[in-house]
Amino acid sequence: MEKKEAIISGKTALGIELGSTRIKGVLVDFQGQVLAVGIHDWENSFIDNIWTYSLEEIHAGIRNCYSSLRENVKKTYGVVPETYGAIGVSAMMHGYMALDKDGNQIAPFQTWRNTNTQQAADELTELFHFNIPLRWSVAHLYQRILDGEEHVINLDYVGTLSAYIHWKLTGRKAIGIGDASGMFPIDSDTCDYDASMVEKFNRLIEPYGFSWKLKDIFPEVLVAGENAGALTQEGAAFLDETGSLKPGIPLCPPEGDAGTGMTATNSVAPRTGNVSAGTSTFAMIVLERKLGRVYREIDMVTTPTGFPCAMSHANNGTSDLNAWVGLFGEFAELMGIHTEPGELFEKLYTQSLKGDPICGGLLAYGYYSGENITMINEGRLAFLRTPESKFNLANFMKVHLYTSLGAVKLGLDILKEDEKVEIDRVMGHGGFFKTKGVGQRYLAAAFNAPVTVMDTASEGGAWGIALLAAYLTDKKPGEKLEDYLENRIFKELSGETMTPYAKDVAGFQLFMKRYQSGLAVEKAAIEAMDW
Repeated sequence: MEKKEAIISGKTALGIELGSTRIKGVLVDFQGQVLAVGIHDWENSFIDNIWTYSLEEIHAGIRNCYSSLRENVKKTYGVVPETYGAIGVSAMMHGYMALDKDGNQIAPFQTWRNTNTQQAADELTELFHFNIPLRWSVAHLYQRILDGEEHVINLDYVGTLSAYIHWKLTGRKAIGIGDASGMFPIDSDTCDYDASMVEKFNRLIEPYGFSWKLKDIFPEVLVAGENAGALTQEGAAFLDETGSLKPGIPLCPPEGDAGTGMTATNSVAPRTGNVSAGTSTFAMIVLERKLGRVYREIDMVTTPTGFPCAMSHANNGTSDLNAWVGLFGEFAELMGIHTEPGELFEKLYTQSLKGDPICGGLLAYGYYSGENITMINEGRLAFLRTPESKFNLANFMKVHLYTSLGAVKLGLDILKEDEKVEIDRVMGHGGFFKTKGVGQRYLAAAFNAPVTVMDTASEGGAWGIALLAAYLTDKKPGEKLEDYLENRIFKELSGETMTPYAKDVAGFQLFMKRYQSGLAVEKAAIEAMDW
């Protein structure tokens, strides 16, 4: 009855995150307790050499997700939600969503997965003396300019997917600072786009004679706790086609999946870190100081409140692993054995623990797309072994779990070994950690440090953006986000910490040597498999 009353009275926060393979909605109370969940599964498409989702898929997906959540609430509590204390939207960071002055899409949406921006990223990195990854929005924008695409002259708004959905719900062109830091470099002192770099970019594009400058078309930057607008009548109808949802609900700044991952793992204060492992894999460490130099393997982003944060981001995570699990499921069905996906993952992941510390000499690359950390700009999937390799199910599963962390491990080594970055705790979250004691153990080996996984880890970024929405409406005067999370959300939550095994650490180090040597095979595959 207490939960039902909270839902009726709107003492709740709704978070919706548009991830790579799933749109997830999470409804929480002001203590962060999950009340209901909604889900819509989807997949990106590779069309005309671009990884994309159509506008129709985006619109239908978020509506279906909300419908799923609404029905979950109705079934569980016997009520249909009409209002919330606050709403938050998050999505995959980076990418390129381009609109004209009438709000029409004028170029295909490009996701973070695209690596067709090498020239732009290289030129901007040199111009700014700041690493601009291939997937950042400004790299996409400048590459469109370099390629002479006609739509650029008509640009009125360029945003990320979260900023686009937020605009659809509120009519306000705003973005959370964490997501903004994947569009353009951020000045943590001003909590805005870096002014000197903005000026450099504007001078760079002057010869093209556009009527706009960068800040004319990029969303306004806001930090966690700031009001980012309210749900309009049109926004309510867009999200909830039944007409039950009422307008006027405040929205927190829309965030990217990095910022929601930090929030969901209580990793928003300096010397804290988290690893989000799923379709893509990224490690975030909140810094006490700036890095000593520019690294192309390391992105500099921010927390949802603007703290500088070093990110080791791998475009490729568990996509290939998921495909193999699907193949095993297909074989099971062929043999007349029905298995639920969750059970299949759990059994196969657990079987990997019986594998050799060096995966029996097997090697794999799950490169569905290009990988910025290893400077490979196209995707090829590879599984390799020698006649002497120990080819069994345990080693097969283990090498695919290991390789899901391979690229991100290279960035982590730079931070730990070259920059001597110190960290007090590492938190893991995402589907990679859902099977207890498996992904967590392998991350501890890769990081050579204790790793904690909270009981809420599988809720992921949707829970994180719900917490940011709750923070907007339920924070005390002057209460910082890190204090809110530490004292009011995570204080009563439980988790499990695992320290690395010495044999696992040694095995992962040897695996990484082979991983780096084998990159020559990946490069050769790109040249040979040009079809």
